[in-house]
Amino acid sequence: MVERRPFLTFLSHAVLIMGILIVSLPVWLALVASTHGETAFTGGTIPMLPGGEGWRNYSTMLGKGISTSGAPPLAAMMLNSLIMALGIAFGKIAISILSAFAIVYFRFPLRQLAFWTIFITLMLPVEVRILPTFKVVADLGLLNSYAGLTIPLIASATATFLFRQVFMTIPNELMEAARMDGAGPWRFFKDILVPLSRTNMAALFVILFIYGWNQYIWPLLITTDARFYTIVAAIKRMADVADALPQWNFVMAAVILAMVPPVVVVIGMQRLFVKGLIETEK
Repeated sequence: MVERRPFLTFLSHAVLIMGILIVSLPVWLALVASTHGETAFTGGTIPMLPGGEGWRNYSTMLGKGISTSGAPPLAAMMLNSLIMALGIAFGKIAISILSAFAIVYFRFPLRQLAFWTIFITLMLPVEVRILPTFKVVADLGLLNSYAGLTIPLIASATATFLFRQVFMTIPNELMEAARMDGAGPWRFFKDILVPLSRTNMAALFVILFIYGWNQYIWPLLITTDARFYTIVAAIKRMADVADALPQWNFVMAAVILAMVPPVVVVIGMQRLFVKGLIETEK
């Protein structure tokens, strides 16, 4: 019998509602700020209710940009961020699943050493190795290019580790059965391992897409051509204007627009995302 405790139920709901309000307040303030004119922030107070300039602010940012802040139209920058996020997500998944497949199913000398060498790279994120990485990218002529934005961030020890754990849960009998049916390594990988890893790939895609979309330091460092600006780095450029106050209504409109694609990806893939994270047996 489940004991009913109305006070504890009320308390738990109150804590959850308070947490939702605390998390959503900054988003609400950004949304409200994006619907006002720039003069609404000169008095030192923050409006709490939406204004009537939202359509003008969003259409300006998407279609024209604001030249005073060096921000081209956001539509082009959102496309650049989308290309970067998709390139990083698909590249990380492709390289990681092939690496995990080789480590788990192929017997070669120093196999475990190879895995741990990959795993140790977790301690070397791009922020730690940013100077040598920039030097290599510059020497290869990849500055101001989509290749320069994506390739240095594609390798992923975390995704390799997760795929390795997934493959280790798959019974060896499947591999033996495929071998008896005349399937080679590539066919076993393509027809058996990839379908069984679909939910895990979806969960990783959501995480890696958001990781790629939110990249800030690397795009800010290697892009000097406005054609390759990403939206997250552009928000920084818009907020840091010289000899003038930032146009916060336009900055917040850019912030809200930058939130839309990751939210759409999370909502659209929520079921596969949760299933891929909790699924442990095949």
